[in-house]
Amino acid sequence: MENRKLHWENIYNHKNPDEVSWTQDVPKTSLDLIERFNLPRSVSIIDVGGGDSRLVDFLLARGYQDITVLDISAKALERAKERLGEKASSVKWIVTDITEFEARQQYDIWHDRATFHFLTSDEQIDKYLNIVEKAVRKFMVIGTFSDFGPQKYSGLEIRQYSEQQLEQKLAKGFQKIKCITEDHVTPFHTKQNFLFCSFSAKR
Repeated sequence: MENRKLHWENIYNHKNPDEVSWTQDVPKTSLDLIERFNLPRSVSIIDVGGGDSRLVDFLLARGYQDITVLDISAKALERAKERLGEKASSVKWIVTDITEFEARQQYDIWHDRATFHFLTSDEQIDKYLNIVEKAVRKFMVIGTFSDFGPQKYSGLEIRQYSEQQLEQKLAKGFQKIKCITEDHVTPFHTKQNFLFCSFSAKR
């Protein structure tokens, strides 16, 4: 875990949002999938691997009241807090590796864009799955690199997923609702193919 943390702290300490490929001005797909659940704005949402993503900005603007952002990098969350200013005080911030996360509450919506595919060992994946099965009360949105996406990312190995593979991984605790693939256009005008899926918890 320590090596992964150092890797991401180094990136967030030395690169601006326009210098990293995952930056999105508007996280449209994530927002659309979250809104499709048609839940009240009082629901609890956690953005896993949120870093300094702008998803939290848009969720706050749309009136969501119980938002948690989790990331392995303290620097990433500091940058998000600075950007939000006074609004940051209404968000819960958690610095941890997702495989070591001990949820103190259940979440109505679990959002993960591009954390799960960095878990490459069976042990890491099993830890993640055990965590989400306990922590997710209603729904999950998960985005990974598709089987047409990169095989390596930010200097790290990743796992690609097809719709069927992702559905199978989550089958014990979740029922698939919808999956789409899309090209993410990076700040450098390159394309990365993502798989986004929404799931409902089997409870």
